Amino acid sequence: QVQLVESGGGLVQAGGSLRLSCKASGRIFSTYDMGWFRQAPGKEREFVAAIRWSGVSTYADSVKGRFTFSRDNAKNTVYLQMNSLKPEDTAVYYCAAGPARNYPDFNSWGQGTQVTVSS
Repeated sequence: QVQLVESGGGLVQAGGSLRLSCKASGRIFSTYDMGWFRQAPGKEREFVAAIRWSGVSTYADSVKGRFTFSRDNAKNTVYLQMNSLKPEDTAVYYCAAGPARNYPDFNSWGQGTQVTVSS
C-alpha cells in the first residue's frame, strides 16, 4: 500500500475551476493505477476518474469533458483538473491507488478533500 495526501479542495462558484492534487509515498508509484472518487452527503461514494499506470484515463459520464486526470510520476503526484464545476459536484473527493494487477480495485485511500460548489 501507499500513503496518499490530497489537497486543493475548497469553495468555488458554479462555472469555476479547481485542481485537486494527490501525492503518494513510495517508489513504485509509476506502477500503480490511480483513481478519484467522491461522496456527497447522504449518498454513496462514486467513481469519478481513473488513470492507469500507462497514462490512459477514464471518466464517469457526469464529469467527462469537464474534468481531466493527469499524473506526474517524477513527483509521485496525480492531478484532477475540474472545470465548469456544478453544484452537484459538491462532495468529499478521495484519491485512491492500487497495483495495476488489481485494477479496477484500489487498496489505498487518502483522507479526502472537500469540494463545495455554490450556485
